[in-house]
Amino acid sequence: MIAKRYLLPLFGASAGTSAIAASGGAHRSPPGPRAGYFPNSLLHTHDGRKLRFYDDVVKGKVVAINMMYTACTGICPGNTANLKLVQQALSDQLNRQVFMYSLTLRPDIDTPQALHDYVKRYDIPKGWTFLTGVPAQVDVIRRKLGFFNDDPVIDADPNQHTGMVRIGNEALDRWAMSPALGSPKQIARAILQLRA
Repeated sequence: MIAKRYLLPLFGASAGTSAIAASGGAHRSPPGPRAGYFPNSLLHTHDGRKLRFYDDVVKGKVVAINMMYTACTGICPGNTANLKLVQQALSDQLNRQVFMYSLTLRPDIDTPQALHDYVKRYDIPKGWTFLTGVPAQVDVIRRKLGFFNDDPVIDADPNQHTGMVRIGNEALDRWAMSPALGSPKQIARAILQLRA
């Protein structure tokens, strides 16, 4: 699948245009620039946590997000291996200034346990979160991130999914794509450059 390689479109979203469902009773900062664009769908992590996509995954954060699925034998293993090198390059920044996520393309089969097993199989260190959820909601998130193909036949085939990583700084509304098989140092540098 060929990803959209341009900045996220400005579909009329502006700061403060949506009511965001809070996850938990903690004090929340005001909505950021993508509050009206990204859904706040409930997701489940590979380690048993529940996160809201907007509030907990992207809001106010610098993120790197790729698409994968645990039964993938095409580009996923190579992407995962390369992104482990990105994770190592970002180790001092992870879960403080930069957050790494993988969202399954197959939430119908990728339960939190399946994602947990995938993390163990690839010996992925802590600091990188794998996500699943309700299939229709995951599909909306995928499309909002730009991981889709205009051809519906290609788009419906997970074997033809993109090998890209969406990187962004939600607070500054700065977004880009990078090939997941690119130089790990260059990917890490691109992510860090979005911080300021």
